[in-house]
Amino acid sequence: MSTDASAGTGELEPEDLDLVAALQVAPRAPLAALASTLAVSSSTVSRRMARLESDGVLRVIGQLDWSVTGHGNPWHVWVNAGPGRGRQVATTIAELPESQLVATTAGRADVYCAVQATERNALQDLLGERIAAIGGVDSAHSELVLRGVALADSWRLHRLSDEQLDILRSHAETEQLRTESPVELTEDALRVARLLREHGRITAAQVARELGSTQSTAYRLLHQLLERGIVRPRVEIEPRLLGYGLEAVVALTVAPGSIRAVSESLGRHPSARYVSVVGGNSSVIHQGVFRDEDGLAEFLTGDLGALPGVLSFDVSVLLDVRKRYWRDLTAAQ
Repeated sequence: MSTDASAGTGELEPEDLDLVAALQVAPRAPLAALASTLAVSSSTVSRRMARLESDGVLRVIGQLDWSVTGHGNPWHVWVNAGPGRGRQVATTIAELPESQLVATTAGRADVYCAVQATERNALQDLLGERIAAIGGVDSAHSELVLRGVALADSWRLHRLSDEQLDILRSHAETEQLRTESPVELTEDALRVARLLREHGRITAAQVARELGSTQSTAYRLLHQLLERGIVRPRVEIEPRLLGYGLEAVVALTVAPGSIRAVSESLGRHPSARYVSVVGGNSSVIHQGVFRDEDGLAEFLTGDLGALPGVLSFDVSVLLDVRKRYWRDLTAAQ
């Protein structure tokens, strides 16, 4: 944990929170632009960022289009485990290369995860056999993501002024929607996409060294991926460090004629880290972060209650996140 975390709260210091908020708007902004926006020196920004990264608190990554990360759209999976087996089951699922998010939960099931098959013919094996056969798994329920409405790169920590936001937006990548058709990439482009997934601020010079190519070729590949929205840089940081002590996955049943309106409204909600339309018992999945139990209660009773078409919902509170965006978090715990 960072030595600058607020004593007793686990949250970051205000100056670190400002830096996180700036990076959420413009993850690849130059240090000088971040420093100018935050009214500090470039060396201060560099030092803070390096410390947060070395402490394992913050990382700028590249969020890849689903056509690059695997075959087809992801699946939400809720797993019921035997008594006392939830943590073991979650740890085993986290070891699967197809798992993106894995957490023990309270509510709808013992474990919640998001997975994506690597090949067309691997889905049945993944959902019907490999997860079901894990020791301690009693049952599993899966729902297919039909459309992503809000993805993690769109969530913001609201700390900056309008003037600061305007400065940062001039350094942000062009806003792109997820591509609707599968993307065919060359082998070099795939390599660059994977480099961006691990290091969202990687430069053309660094890419050129990794590829053994010219810097102009690396620049072209890098910016093609970013401008087409195939890779969307974003900040990866645990919500609790930003003051959001509660994370929940809310599975909603919605009247068919209201699914689009409800999903889009939830996608604009301040709590939304991920919202999707799904095929299954549920209609819409809302993964949100909340300051505390009162914040979740207000969302469920007030915000959801005001949306026409919401028929029912199930809540899974995330207790222990074992893996997030393919990153194993157990080593840092």
